[in-house]
Amino acid sequence: MTKSSMFFTEPEPCRAQAVKVAEGIRRIVADNPGKMTYFGTNTYIIDSSDGQFVIDPGPVEDRAHFEAIVETLGPNPAGILVTHHHSDHFGAAPALRERTGLPVYVSRVFPDDAFEPDGYLVDGDVIAGLTVLHTPGHASDHLCFARPGGVLFSGDHMMSWNSSIVSPPDGNMRDYCAQLQRLIERDDKVCFPGHGPMLENPRPYVKRLLANRMRREAEILAHLENTPDTIENIAKAVYKKSDPHIAMAAKRNAAAHLEKLLSEARVIRHGEVWQSVG
Repeated sequence: MTKSSMFFTEPEPCRAQAVKVAEGIRRIVADNPGKMTYFGTNTYIIDSSDGQFVIDPGPVEDRAHFEAIVETLGPNPAGILVTHHHSDHFGAAPALRERTGLPVYVSRVFPDDAFEPDGYLVDGDVIAGLTVLHTPGHASDHLCFARPGGVLFSGDHMMSWNSSIVSPPDGNMRDYCAQLQRLIERDDKVCFPGHGPMLENPRPYVKRLLANRMRREAEILAHLENTPDTIENIAKAVYKKSDPHIAMAAKRNAAAHLEKLLSEARVIRHGEVWQSVG
């Protein structure tokens, strides 16, 4: 793993192949690379006293990835855990349940009414020796899973290769920042994210993530103090992204910051135009 700016990179991983990343933890990287997914979605297969559990089966379209999960499961598979409902993490869960008969566990606030899970998880639950952390922000139903010994499966809440998009209405910047602070107050030794390489000693990194969000928020407020403006113009002025995909993500993040500031009575909105207060 190498560092690029404040983020971390890794060589392109093997596909459809389980690689041991820690004792009792194997990673399979889906072949769905992209500007929002890095090299692809990380699926983890973990050993526990209750049997083997799959964390985030990945996208349904990647058949080789799906077959690699099935082949990697040992003689005592026990369940499927989902960090959140986004299709690159949850997509293959129904098919994997149908193929293996394994129960699927999701957040109590999982928003997909078309899928009936086998179990719901709330903050503080323990499953497969993992403590459930409800970490809304990137998605309202987002869960992290904490393993004894300081191991955290952080999904898309905290990724090593980039910051996460927070897109309203399901994404919530106020929740997201609060849950970053929650991670700062923990003593995790290593994080296994939903995309990108593992991250050792994550606390300083998470502090930088939160500081960057607060810097963006200050820049948005400074812009509005000079000129009431629309989200699109605010995003262009503050984020300065030319790539259309990244620019769209920046616009959604700007919208999330504005919703946070509105909830704190620091900005007001008149139609499409936002204005600072005071």
